[in-house]
Amino acid sequence: MTTTGAIAEGGARGAPEGPWWWARRRSLVLDVVLGLLSALECAAEGVGFAHQIGAPGALGLVLGVPIGASLVLRRRWPIAVVLVAIAITPAEMGLLLGIVGLYTLAASDVPRRLTVVLAGASVVGTFIVVFVRFDQDLAEDGYRPGTWLVTFFAVLMSLGVAAPPVLTGLYVGARRRLVESLRERADGLERELSLLADRAEERAVWARNEERTRIAREMHDVVAHRVSLMVVHAAALQAVALKDPEKASKNAGLVGDMGRQALTELREMLGVLRTSSGEAVVGPSAAAGPQRLAEVAAAASARVSVAGAGAVPAAGDGLLGDGPCLDGLEDLVGQSRAAGMVVELCVEGEERAYGPRVERTAYRVVQEALTNVHKHAPGAKAIVRLAHREGEVALQVENGPSEGGAADAGLPSGGNGLVGMRERVSALGGVFVSGATDAGGFRVSAVIPGGGGAGA
Repeated sequence: MTTTGAIAEGGARGAPEGPWWWARRRSLVLDVVLGLLSALECAAEGVGFAHQIGAPGALGLVLGVPIGASLVLRRRWPIAVVLVAIAITPAEMGLLLGIVGLYTLAASDVPRRLTVVLAGASVVGTFIVVFVRFDQDLAEDGYRPGTWLVTFFAVLMSLGVAAPPVLTGLYVGARRRLVESLRERADGLERELSLLADRAEERAVWARNEERTRIAREMHDVVAHRVSLMVVHAAALQAVALKDPEKASKNAGLVGDMGRQALTELREMLGVLRTSSGEAVVGPSAAAGPQRLAEVAAAASARVSVAGAGAVPAAGDGLLGDGPCLDGLEDLVGQSRAAGMVVELCVEGEERAYGPRVERTAYRVVQEALTNVHKHAPGAKAIVRLAHREGEVALQVENGPSEGGAADAGLPSGGNGLVGMRERVSALGGVFVSGATDAGGFRVSAVIPGGGGAGA
């Protein structure tokens, strides 16, 4: 059995468990002691009052004990206890009963109007009794003071008996309610913090999964294109190795260049992954936050593309950048032409600058579409159309059917290219459409809002 279960079972058996139980037990003991003292006081005063009216003293004893003992019920029925104290005021009984009853009434959750009414009734009753009794006692001694003196003394006595317990009770009740309110607020904040922690954990899991997907998509776009071109060149090299040694040598050089570029990009990304992991663990400053790995991969790819075949980035270059942009489409198309593909690039509209994410996404769409042509339609002619429109950029890559005599390079396909393009375009609020053409080819189209990446 767990500790919580044991405590719950012990509480059910009535065992003293927890501060709440001890507080209630102390309150019960205090009420019993006050009830006993009030019963003794009312019994003694009841006997004296019985002698004054000529009744047997036992009658005052019998009536005084239960009246005084009613103080035990002050927490459950504070109004009833105060009413009893007011009722016995003419008999000059129940001083302790009235004081404790008024205190309990003021400290309870009884409406303040009712508390004021009962406290006023107690003050009036005490004033009348004290006024009459004081005047009678002075008259018996043969002293006749002015009415103002008797009134002043009666007011002083009545307020002195009722005001302190009422004011103290109001203060204690207000403080108790404040403490309960603060406790409830603290419990609410604790629950809210727990919910926020759960949400933060869920968001962290979502962010990790999203980052993994983004890294996988970026590495697929960066590496797959070059590796595909390497395979195409290798197939061409194999076909012309004996017939045309000069062309075979040229293809071999292109394969080497593509391989070096692919290795350089992989080395860049893996190096950044290791550096980012080390900084996240032992880095002295976490204010800058971890670098976005997808941005780093894109920047590495762009720098290698611009540097040319076999180029290695300079040691002082930063790892963060805007990534590939639309200005690199000529080089991208040129690489496919060098691999033997017939590619036509058509640009419409006035060239303008877009956000980094928009240009990078457009570049990746064209890159992946050309890679798919190499994979699935060897020897087919491709047309790349780029249109600069008002507030958006439109792309279309269309290829015809594969030539029957073209050799299939046997490139594997994981089916992630179209999915990755759609995810990239949709993330910027664009539209992506792909499908076969009536001529037996394939078409990829995308429309991307021009401001989709400006604020990133």
